[in-house]
Amino acid sequence: MRTLSGLMLLALCGGLGSESREARDQGSKPPLPFPAGRDEAGSRSSQQRLARNEEIERRANASVQKSLDYLARIQSASLDGSFPSSGAQHAVPVPVAALGALAYMAAGSTPERGPHGEQLTRAIDYLISRCELAAGSPTLGYVSSPGDKHSRMHGHGFATLALAQAYAMSPATARGARLREALSAAVRCIESSQGPEGGWYYDPRSSYEHENSVTVCLVQALRGAHGAGIHVDPAVIQRAVDYVKRCQAEDGSFKYALNRDSTSAALTAAGIATLNSIGVYEDPVITRALESLTRDLAARELENAIGGSPHVHYERFYIAQALWQAPDARLWDDWRPRIVAQLEGEQAADGSWHDAEYGDAYATAMHSLVLAIPLGLLPIFQR
Repeated sequence: MRTLSGLMLLALCGGLGSESREARDQGSKPPLPFPAGRDEAGSRSSQQRLARNEEIERRANASVQKSLDYLARIQSASLDGSFPSSGAQHAVPVPVAALGALAYMAAGSTPERGPHGEQLTRAIDYLISRCELAAGSPTLGYVSSPGDKHSRMHGHGFATLALAQAYAMSPATARGARLREALSAAVRCIESSQGPEGGWYYDPRSSYEHENSVTVCLVQALRGAHGAGIHVDPAVIQRAVDYVKRCQAEDGSFKYALNRDSTSAALTAAGIATLNSIGVYEDPVITRALESLTRDLAARELENAIGGSPHVHYERFYIAQALWQAPDARLWDDWRPRIVAQLEGEQAADGSWHDAEYGDAYATAMHSLVLAIPLGLLPIFQR
C-alpha cells in the first residue's frame, strides 16, 4: 500500500493546524502527526533536508533557465516584442507578453538589465504600445490587442500586473515615466469597470455581469500597482474582497461567480492567492479554502490523476502562490518536490511546455513562474 504524502495526511486528518511560518522556522514542534520516517518526525537530519531542498531548487532553476531561453528564442522572431502564437487555437498576445515579462522578472532580469533584460524591455514596450492612452477614449487605459476576443479583461489584468512589477523595478528612468503613465491609466480602467456587485466581467466597462476568475486577476493587478506606488481606490479593493469572499462555497472552495455554484481547485487557489495579495492570511475564509484545496489535491493523488483541470497551467500558477504563502509551510514543502518532478517530465527538450489552446509561449511562461516563485524576486510573489 502506498504511503500517503504529507499534503494528503494534512487534508485527510481534517485540518491544517495553526503553526505559523515563524514558529516553524524557530523549530517549534508540528501540531499534526506525520508517518514514521518523514523528515518532520526527525528521521532525517537537518543537513539532509537542506541538501534535498537545494537539489530540488537546483533542478527547478535549471528548468526555468531552459524555459526562458526558449521564450527569448521565439520572441526574437517578432518585430514588436510579443511572442508568436503559431499553432494555438486562440491568439492572446497581450496576456502572453505579460506572462513572459513576469517570467523574465521572476528569474532576476529587470528592464534592460540581467540575462533577459533586452527581451523583457521589448515585452514591456509592447504592452505599453497596446495601452489606450488617447484622451477622451471610452476605453482609456485598456491594454488589448485587435482580434483577441478571448482574454479581454483577463489579458488587461495580467498586463497591468506586468507593468506594475516592471515599474517597481525601474521607476526613475525614461521608460519608467512611460510605464507610470500606462500603469496609472490601466488602474483607472480597472476601477471604472468594477460592477455593482464588486466583481468584474470580460469587457472594460461596469456591468451587472461578473466572474470570479476575472475578478481575482484584476485584484492582483491592483495590488501590484499599489505596491509600485500607484494610487488605488481602497473602496474598490474593499468591494472586490467582499465579492471574492462571498464566492466561497460551504465546503470552502470558491465558485465561478456569485450566481454560479460550480467550483474548482483553480478558482479556490486563485481566491486564496488574491486574498493573500491584499494581506489576508490568517482568516477563517483562508483556512477553509486551504482545507478544500488540500482535500482536492489529496483526492487526485489517491486517484492517480495527473492533470486534474482543463486549465492546468492556470491552476498550477495559482496553486503555487496559494501554497507558497500559506501559514502552514508544510503544504508548500510537500507539494514543491512533486510539482518540480512533474514539470521536469513534461518540459520539452527545447525548454517549452505545450498548450494547444493559447500556445506554447503561454504554457512556458506560466510554468516558469510556478518554478521561480521561491526565488522571491518578483514583488507580488514575496512572502
